[in-house]
Amino acid sequence: MKLAGVAFIAVGFWAWSEKGVLLDLTQVTQLHGFDPVWLVLVVGGVTFILGFAGCVGALRENICLLKFFSGVIGFIFLLELTAAVLAVVFQSQVREWINDFFLANVKGYRDDIDLQNLIDSLQRMNHCCGAQGPNDWNQNVYFSCNGTHRSREKCGVPFSCCITDPADSVLNSQCGYDVRNRPTSEWTEHIYTKGCIAALEDWLPGNLYTVAIVFIVISLLQMVGIYLARTLISDIEKVNFSY
Repeated sequence: MKLAGVAFIAVGFWAWSEKGVLLDLTQVTQLHGFDPVWLVLVVGGVTFILGFAGCVGALRENICLLKFFSGVIGFIFLLELTAAVLAVVFQSQVREWINDFFLANVKGYRDDIDLQNLIDSLQRMNHCCGAQGPNDWNQNVYFSCNGTHRSREKCGVPFSCCITDPADSVLNSQCGYDVRNRPTSEWTEHIYTKGCIAALEDWLPGNLYTVAIVFIVISLLQMVGIYLARTLISDIEKVNFSY
């Protein structure tokens, strides 16, 4: 677990170094959207700390570290369970939050290469464009049809919105140029018109069992970790009490 945490952290800092963030740390606060590197760093940091506490606690029979290990895992499990329940109970609010989050990242599409790749992957995999539809790209200054800017991408969409021909061996990164200047009835011939929120809602019912199995497996692994830590704590306390 410690090695996995170190690997996540190393990948995160490598990604930042490639973007020049480490040379100018002010870039971290200037991003207008979500930077995926933050997620990698947080996951790596938590994984490393838990791995360190669990390994050292077990090797040195340190009750404090073992209690910290089991307590943090239990807290993470409760957070996951709470998030799942809230997502079911407050579906409309969650949908609205996801929509606002997606639109905020549409605005920062050209500001960060990792965010750009993440959005492109999401749109290509789900055959969607924007949060609710292609016109959501008006939120981005480069793709907006509004204003007097002279961006070549004006009234267009990213290439990940384009319907690709399987026979094409070369990716056409300019396929979305000027597409929203055409009549709306022609859009379906060139780009995906379904929003990614709707695509996610369509995907979830068909993969509900897969999502449930993943959640159950993760929960079982967490509970096993808590059980082993608490069992070891109990054994250590029994030995200490006997002395």
